Amino acid sequence: MKKFALFVCSLFFAFAALAQNQPATQAKASAAKIAFEEKTHDFGDIKQGDKVDYTFKFKNTGTEPVVISNVQTTCGCTATNWTKEPIAPGKTGEVSATFNSAGKMGQQNKVISVYYNGGMETVSIVTNVLPAKSDASAKQSQK
Repeated sequence: MKKFALFVCSLFFAFAALAQNQPATQAKASAAKIAFEEKTHDFGDIKQGDKVDYTFKFKNTGTEPVVISNVQTTCGCTATNWTKEPIAPGKTGEVSATFNSAGKMGQQNKVISVYYNGGMETVSIVTNVLPAKSDASAKQSQK
C-alpha cells in the first residue's frame, strides 16, 4: 500500500512539473504575431472575366520572427503569393491575392487564411461581378 501511495504521489508531482513548463512553451509558440494594415479589400464593381489583384501588407508585432507556412483560399478562382522568408519583429511582409472573375456573377467574398507560427489570421477580398458586355451589345451601344 505504501508503494502505491508513493507511486501516486510521484505521478502527481510529475504532472505538476509538466503543467508548470507548458505555459512557457505556449508563450514562446505564440510570440510571433501578425497585424494586417487592412483585413478586407473591396474592388467594387468589376466585369465578368476581369482579373483583379491586391496585396495585403502586415507587420510582425510579436517578439519572434513570423514564418508563414501556408495560405489557403475559399475558391480556386483566387491565387495567392506571400513572403516566404522569416519576418523579423517590427518588419513587414505581404500576402497577395489575384481573383479571376471568369464564371462568377454577383457579390463575391473570398476569404484568405494565413497560417503562420503564431496561429492563423484571415483577410478577404470583396467585389460585385457584373455581366461582361457581349460583342453584339458593345456594337449596339456604339451606334
